[in-house]
Amino acid sequence: MADWNPAQYERFKDERSRPYFDLLDMVQPRPGLNCLDLGCGTGELTAQLHSRLGAKTTLGIDSSPAMLSKAAAHAAPGLAFAQGDIATFAPQGAVDLVFSNAALHWLPDHTKLLARIAAWLGPQGQLAVQVPANNDHASHRVAHEVAARPEFASAMQGYVRQWSVLAPEAYSTLLHGLGFTRQLVRLQVYLHVLDSANAVVEWVKGTLLTDYEKRLGPALFASYLKQYQAALRAVLGDQRPYPYAFKRVLFWAMR
Repeated sequence: MADWNPAQYERFKDERSRPYFDLLDMVQPRPGLNCLDLGCGTGELTAQLHSRLGAKTTLGIDSSPAMLSKAAAHAAPGLAFAQGDIATFAPQGAVDLVFSNAALHWLPDHTKLLARIAAWLGPQGQLAVQVPANNDHASHRVAHEVAARPEFASAMQGYVRQWSVLAPEAYSTLLHGLGFTRQLVRLQVYLHVLDSANAVVEWVKGTLLTDYEKRLGPALFASYLKQYQAALRAVLGDQRPYPYAFKRVLFWAMR
């Protein structure tokens, strides 16, 4: 199974970090927080979360050995990283903040998922989550259309990428039902001005397309990528620079 490529992911490091800090701004600091960062990646941003909040402890969790090999350099007193699958992970005890930036969209059934995560929080516990909501953009739509072509669908044994992200109002209702008395939910558009429309391919190679890469293998993925590039170019043209409008849902809630 293919691992994440930190170098590819961080080709757009500044653009990808903006939602992280916007989400962090939604968190309410208080002394002695015990924090959990689900999908911590290379750990650089987790270290900033730990420092900015003055947290007592912060644990970053990620399933990628390649990402965690980078995170090790950011370990510090009270700040640690561990390999784990969000789908099965559970903390050892109650935490004050569960933070997750651009990770939970990989998991199904957010109703059950958020109920499980909410149960980890202690009194006045906070939940802060950011998930991409750009599945209707050509960058994502074309990726799924090409993946459905017979040669790729057959190799993936009928696998179809399911979109688990809910509408903002659905998250609001869900958080209320989970007992959060305070919440802030918003849909935000981040405009990334890329060098060209073809740069969108490089963007999704670091995230969305990894889902197909790990299932297709190197040779077939190379064919997939070539067909994806051609199909996307037919839709986007060759605009230079290209304004890539990317929607994300950010929400914060407190017990």
